[in-house]
Amino acid sequence: MITSLLIANRGEIACRIIRTARRLGIRTVAVYSDADAKALHVRQADEAVHIGPSPARESYLVGDRIIAAAKATGAEAIHPGYGFLSENADFAQAVIDAGLIWVGPKPASIRAMGLKDAAKKLMAEAGVPVTPGYLGEDQSPDRLQAEADAIGYPVLIKAVAGGGGKGMRRVESAAEFQDALTSCKREAASSFGDDRVLIEKYILSPRHIEVQVFGDAHGNIVHLFERDCSLQRRHQKVIEEAPAPGFDDALRQVVCDAAVKAARAVDYVGAGTIEFIADASQGLRGDRVWFMEMNTRLQVEHPVTEEITGQDLVEWQLRVASGEPLPKRQDELEIDGWAMEARLYAEDPAKGFLPSIGRLEAFELGRGVRIDTGVGEGAEVSPFYDPMVAKLIAHGGDRDEARTQLAEALEETVVWPVRTNAGFLVKALEHPDFVGGTLDTGLIAREGEALMPDAAPSHTALANVARALAVQPLAGFRLNAQPRRELVVAVDGEPHRVAFEPDANDGSLFTATAASDPVIFSEAGQSWLVEPYRASGKAGGAVGDGAIMAPMPGRIIAVEVAAGASVTKGQKLVTLEAMKMEHTLTAPFDGMVAELNATTGAQVSEGTLLVRVEAGG
Repeated sequence: MITSLLIANRGEIACRIIRTARRLGIRTVAVYSDADAKALHVRQADEAVHIGPSPARESYLVGDRIIAAAKATGAEAIHPGYGFLSENADFAQAVIDAGLIWVGPKPASIRAMGLKDAAKKLMAEAGVPVTPGYLGEDQSPDRLQAEADAIGYPVLIKAVAGGGGKGMRRVESAAEFQDALTSCKREAASSFGDDRVLIEKYILSPRHIEVQVFGDAHGNIVHLFERDCSLQRRHQKVIEEAPAPGFDDALRQVVCDAAVKAARAVDYVGAGTIEFIADASQGLRGDRVWFMEMNTRLQVEHPVTEEITGQDLVEWQLRVASGEPLPKRQDELEIDGWAMEARLYAEDPAKGFLPSIGRLEAFELGRGVRIDTGVGEGAEVSPFYDPMVAKLIAHGGDRDEARTQLAEALEETVVWPVRTNAGFLVKALEHPDFVGGTLDTGLIAREGEALMPDAAPSHTALANVARALAVQPLAGFRLNAQPRRELVVAVDGEPHRVAFEPDANDGSLFTATAASDPVIFSEAGQSWLVEPYRASGKAGGAVGDGAIMAPMPGRIIAVEVAAGASVTKGQKLVTLEAMKMEHTLTAPFDGMVAELNATTGAQVSEGTLLVRVEAGG
């Protein structure tokens, strides 16, 4: 067994790996950037090494520094986690060449599955069904447009080196294709250093099904059943579950057997996931499930598989990397109950899901579920990395029990002042289509408004808070009846007049004079700060409608206009990259660019004036 392990990652997955390594008696080494100097994974590891500045491309993506850190600390092996360098075949080979153990698949397997077009060709040759599309070498815009036209819209443009929803665009018509292609290629080049794309037929009622596979160096390959990851927003998984709703034993065998066949085709060793797309328009059928791609690493959603099988997949990785055979045979694995995972993101649904950054003054996650996180109260959520701050995983006897446990845990979650998607997740879990298991990947896009959390707390919740705030006695004043009280409170700075009945213990000696301390509370996953409203302290000075401000810290990757240019409402002005996502800022009305402060490549702070548009022009 490996005795010392460097974890080439950060956040919750680094903490997750440390937890298993500690149980197995393995010494752990963390690496960290400037932004992560005080991070939880740094504190939990036995040793930690600084590897560079905050941007990932200058720290977590610099393989030479990570290998040097492993050698300097005497680490025997490197675990890449997921993201960053986890599917970089050159890095995997460099680790091996340095005399270290790579906790992952063979570099050749990573290369074989790393490019989506080549992987699909390989799978087709191995007898694994693949989705219809264009995988050709000719990447000219005209050829790609012609292929998309021939396939028929809608189509999906996907970066051949992509993953995690990056470098992917759905295109509804020929008129939209070139703009989508340009944006997709730019994002692919930025995220993966490769702007090549493939074109796929877009399935109108798609289910995203994936199978956990595992291989060892002795030729054994097993599957650990399927997961359903169909609930997605902009191709990013939101809620995952295992097993998949609507799967019977016959369908499970067809899909899982295809996954094992795919893994054998690349002589796979270690943890991997075979992703399929299923057309659910006519019900789930074995002949309408197609291979999409293989992720040659551990997945974010691996905990749901762990919960239904009782297996620790990180332990499996470490044992296989140490040369041991798989801990279980296929006939020793079975499904126990149902598991469901929600990804808690630091983002604000009310502002188009823009990432939310800052210090976690309050960070209390719900009870009764498994929590995987890399932050705690007092931690900083920075703009440099993925905005996921935690995963909540519920395990129950059946699907509804797991769903209910997860929803209750999210409802209890309190995070402040950083915004999260907890309220959105609660709404999604309670949506009738999700409850009934009739979901597909378009559910969130179709039901977006219905899934948005409430803009303000309920009157009942505010009345309870107002009652708690009304604590100052009014000397010499008493009425015979219990009066109804009113208090003006500020909810996130906005005034609300709240009527409430005093608590029975208050008698009539209490009036609506607020306590000095604000109250932070949660309702249906939404966190609120309530305090006495003081009109004189309210901030003013709204920004004019024509001022286009940076909604968050980020890097400008495209400037689409010039000073003095005429623009129309909705026209692209500037594209900002933050937390690994592109955010396009558009003209609020027809007019002229009166001021332009945006330069491609520049790093900007939240609130920076980028463009000012004057009406008319």
